[in-house]
Amino acid sequence: MADKKIIKDVTNVIEGLGLNPNPETISILEDVGTNSKVDAIREMTARALVKKNIPDSLKVVIDNKGKGINDMSTVVAMSTINELLSLQDKSEAMKILENTVENNSDEEVRDNARSVKALMALS
Repeated sequence: MADKKIIKDVTNVIEGLGLNPNPETISILEDVGTNSKVDAIREMTARALVKKNIPDSLKVVIDNKGKGINDMSTVVAMSTINELLSLQDKSEAMKILENTVENNSDEEVRDNARSVKALMALS
């Protein structure tokens, strides 16, 4: 019973941080959520960052190795991609994806960004 309450509390915190317009919430979500050992927390955090749909939050889930679309967990990566595809306004995400394809030093991150960019262009 305690585990369900903890998960509900964590979910509420992540959702609250995702809705909060304060730019400092991005670094909190990145530091605590995207670095969690628990896939479900990383997944919720990545979705919250995408929903913010601003350059700083999108960079976290697109341009960083091991986070968001580059997470080692396919569940986290696919959830992030699905959230990106569901954005009403994809323009900021497309800019970050293009910048990542052109400028990121990690080939795997560039390849993932290129693939997601192609998916978003078709959606």
